[in-house]
Amino acid sequence: MVHTLNKQDINVDAGEDTKPKKFIMWLFVVSSTIMFGGWTSFYIVFAASKGKGHGLVLPDAFMYSTGIILASSVCLFLAARGLRKGDISLSRIFLLATMVLGVAFGYVQFDAWKSMVNTGAVLTNNNAAISLIYIVSGFHLLHIFAGLCIVLNAFVGTYKEMSLEQRKYRMEIASIFWHFIDILWIYLYVFLLLNS
Repeated sequence: MVHTLNKQDINVDAGEDTKPKKFIMWLFVVSSTIMFGGWTSFYIVFAASKGKGHGLVLPDAFMYSTGIILASSVCLFLAARGLRKGDISLSRIFLLATMVLGVAFGYVQFDAWKSMVNTGAVLTNNNAAISLIYIVSGFHLLHIFAGLCIVLNAFVGTYKEMSLEQRKYRMEIASIFWHFIDILWIYLYVFLLLNS
């Protein structure tokens, strides 16, 4: 059964100013970028002083998780497009797919950590570069969890009686954050590949 928006949904105003909340989201994105930038800068300084990188062959699971998170961003894009066209059911399906792929990303990250531990590369060791792999991927996973909560909020909004503007706002916040953590992971993965 296809659920589309009716005139009542479209004509109701959001009823609140969303600009401050959107600003807070962008502030969080910028501060997270600075935090991860600091860690990767530390990595470069450490690697230069020791004359080596982390010295590991990164687990294939990191490559798979990169494909998963890219697919999740495509699903979120399709969810937003469905909402813009007024097709709530389509939007709901792709929001659910985004969340499933986000959970799959987390599972694959844990698998990558397990693979690293099995090779002897543990969090606490005499090579800070190896520790940094756990730190950046772990903090990124925390961002994934936060992103899942935000996408869930947009998903729940497809079941609530609210205006199109409110639904678009929830989708926009989810898109800003989710696409940010997608780009962030690609940056981290390429960085770690180049500095092995």
